[in-house]
Amino acid sequence: MPIGGFIVNAVPEDLEVAVAFLTAIPEVEIHGHDKGGNIVLVIDAPDSEHMQRVVKKINDCASVLTVGLTYLNVEDEADTIPAGADVTGIFHGGPASGSAG
Repeated sequence: MPIGGFIVNAVPEDLEVAVAFLTAIPEVEIHGHDKGGNIVLVIDAPDSEHMQRVVKKINDCASVLTVGLTYLNVEDEADTIPAGADVTGIFHGGPASGSAG
C-alpha cells in the first residue's frame, strides 16, 4: 500500500474550490494549506496504479496548477515485485508495458 506526501499548488483565488475538491477524494488527507495556494496532503492508495490515477485526477482539476511528490513509501508493494521486473511505467505516463516504447 503506497503512501505519498504531496504539495499541490492551486490557483490562490480558487483555493477553497481546490480544497473542497481534494476533500471529496477518499484517498486524500489534507494536512494544511496557505493563502498562496499551497496545499499539503497525503495520498494513501491500495497500489501504485491507483495512486497514479488519483494524482491524475487531482492534476486534471482546473483549480490545480501543479502536483509535486515530496515523499513516497512503497515498501510493502515493492516486496511483491519479482526481482528484475520492468516497472518503468509506474508514475511515468501509464502502466508498465515491458517495452521501451
